[in-house]
Amino acid sequence: MTADLRDDAAHPVPLLYIGGAWRTGRAATATVIRNPATGLALAELSHASTEDLGEALASVERGFALWRRTPAAERANVLERAANLLAARVESVARLITLEQGKPLAEARAEVLGTAQTLKYSGAQATRITGRILPSAEPGAQWEIQPQPVGPCAMFSPWNMPLVLAARKVGPALAAGCAAILKPSEEAPSAVAVMVECLRQAGLPADVLNLVYGVPSEVSATLIASPVIRKISLTGSVAVGRLIAGLAAPQFQRVTLELGGHAPVIVLDDVDVPAVALQCVVAKYRNAGQLCLAPTRFLIHSAVYERFVACFVDAAQRLKVGDGLGPDVDMGPLANERQLRSIEARVADALAEGATLLAGGTRLGDAGYFYAPTVLADLTPAMRMLLDEPFGPVALMCRVASLDDALLQANRCSLGLAGYAFTHSAPAQRRIQCELEVGSLALNNVRVSCAEAPFGGVKDSGIGYEGGDEGLDAYLTMRTTHRLA
Repeated sequence: MTADLRDDAAHPVPLLYIGGAWRTGRAATATVIRNPATGLALAELSHASTEDLGEALASVERGFALWRRTPAAERANVLERAANLLAARVESVARLITLEQGKPLAEARAEVLGTAQTLKYSGAQATRITGRILPSAEPGAQWEIQPQPVGPCAMFSPWNMPLVLAARKVGPALAAGCAAILKPSEEAPSAVAVMVECLRQAGLPADVLNLVYGVPSEVSATLIASPVIRKISLTGSVAVGRLIAGLAAPQFQRVTLELGGHAPVIVLDDVDVPAVALQCVVAKYRNAGQLCLAPTRFLIHSAVYERFVACFVDAAQRLKVGDGLGPDVDMGPLANERQLRSIEARVADALAEGATLLAGGTRLGDAGYFYAPTVLADLTPAMRMLLDEPFGPVALMCRVASLDDALLQANRCSLGLAGYAFTHSAPAQRRIQCELEVGSLALNNVRVSCAEAPFGGVKDSGIGYEGGDEGLDAYLTMRTTHRLA
């Protein structure tokens, strides 16, 4: 599965996995994998050439012909065995995630175990795929509706949750009987390679899942242009989502797009302010705020605004920032230098527009990509920071006069992935459920996603769902047969 670049190399180098074989990519380009806590190189990742991608397409076509005919019980067994193999490697895989992506080990462990749960749940789904029979107006006839796998898939997963977001695509696709080509992030690839190896060891046939890396725009254009690919799944930015949807349009390939977030948080005046503020700090700075579902726009009732902000700032300033491999670290570095430069520019822009800095706002240290947990206040609705997702450790504090005001401000953003609200008023909760324009909502807690429930957005946050029955349905098409005996 891996090879060392030098005799003393300690970090594994993921290879391409095409047609059941691990191999080095043949393109002239490569990606240097860096430890975001130090900025130092860990390894060099080879890219797939055009020929490699062509072979992956031929492989996935063969794999689909085989896997679609594999009994559901066997598909389920493969996924469950792979889940168990991955869970048994939780410590080593978590360390790979932290080394390449930066998050604290505790968060990385949770991601590995969550991935195992996703694969196990997908396996259970495989045996629950059912059709239905309807009576016909014709004597002796009936209508038969049978789910069928949609076909070979191209999947593009991101660097922020490199393992679990890949599994949320691969798991249901394999459960449905689809074969796939997976292109994860080149910046955090190793944990995904371990998952693919676990699937191989669990008995997944050689051509059913292929793993490639490369220049994202080149890989996506090549794969999506092929008539072999019938389904595309992406987790990424709104801009990339629009590009992928455009590439898929000529062949009417199905797409699932999970895009930007910029989640609103409504805090009304009937809550336990210190407890809610602490919950929000933990959720906001998880993964250094690099989550599409991260709470970002805090819309706080004026009656509790000062107290909430004071509690939030105090808790944010107490967070321990450091190398994710270190003990008791609450927040690691940003994932790459590109992220660091983006956050620095966005905060500077907000301050230039008149925002007030209450905490953070600076890079920490000279090595790595560390940025202090940041809190901004006095933002006005027209500020770019409130309209464009910062995707980092930046919390935005906004005073609102009422629930009407909070809903108006929350829905001004073009994104609508996740939202949060804290209130004990049943009428207020019902209004928020009905009127807040998001795909997933947490009321009086900060959890908006699990393997068993659909997760997806509205407006510019994407198309379709991952998770739950809806996530499986994305990889199925219905065949209707009118049978006359």
